[in-house]
Amino acid sequence: MTIVRLGYVAMSTELKNASPSQTMTFARFENIANREAAIRKLEQIALSNIENTFRILKHNAASDIYFYRLTSRLIPLANHEELSDWDYMKPVKGALRELGNFVKKHHMRVDFHPDHFVLLNSPKKQILKKSLQTLKMHYQILKEMRINTVHRCVLHVGGNYKETDKSLERFVENWMTIPGAIQNMIMLENDDTSFTLEDTLYLCEKIGIPLVFDYHHHLAHHREANWQMYWERVVRTWDHSPLPVKMHISSPKNNQVFRHHSDYVDVEMFFSFLKEIRDSVPQIDCMIEAKRKDGALFRLMKEIETRSDAEIIDGASFHLK
Repeated sequence: MTIVRLGYVAMSTELKNASPSQTMTFARFENIANREAAIRKLEQIALSNIENTFRILKHNAASDIYFYRLTSRLIPLANHEELSDWDYMKPVKGALRELGNFVKKHHMRVDFHPDHFVLLNSPKKQILKKSLQTLKMHYQILKEMRINTVHRCVLHVGGNYKETDKSLERFVENWMTIPGAIQNMIMLENDDTSFTLEDTLYLCEKIGIPLVFDYHHHLAHHREANWQMYWERVVRTWDHSPLPVKMHISSPKNNQVFRHHSDYVDVEMFFSFLKEIRDSVPQIDCMIEAKRKDGALFRLMKEIETRSDAEIIDGASFHLK
């Protein structure tokens, strides 16, 4: 039987005043007359974000949620060009170590999904450089947490630039210039407008990294396309990963804005996918990308409890019968 483990993204809708993504704009930073005081304020925000992440992880552990996406906004302005002299990791190292100890104690899987401006197939060297700086920050956070960095960052392929084949080949060309430690951290996800499951699978197989299948994106891009014919190949991209196969699950807001995420996950839509992959993998970790975050996870589990084709394991995982 396949084990299905659920996780959610960054924010909790159940906890109050626990945002891990508090920030400061550079305009606000500049308005603080004393630069050192402004940097201390940034560091206070970062520590508050890590403290709130700790609160969320404790909430997750109490709810049997062992799969969680960390926010990429833990440290505001970390890579801003006007703050290149700021050692943003120094003041947060101890807090990150405690966070990592908790993650390891509870055997949690945590990862990142950097923002859309991380473009590894960009034709512009400056954008590629900035993207690598952002990925290095994610790498350093994981290292300070003492978390194995392999396959912890999900990315989209990048910009299509109205030339799919050339954009895919540019990704491969740029990939050759990326440090191995950063390469080992990356997984790729099919998107809903530019790069199909087939496109993304081509890249993952060519450069030897896992593919994170986004079912909703696939339906939005090719509602009638047969994803099942690619599933075995998707699974094989995980053959050399220390982690279980991962996917993203969300539901369309409605048929008019199909690409937009709903507040919750449509359980029937989810199980239409799961019944097709049952027994193809021993475990699959499903990241819920719904607007109600952990609230969507809890509601989904309540609906699954009533089903005859699933057997509950704990508060956020179940067997497929």
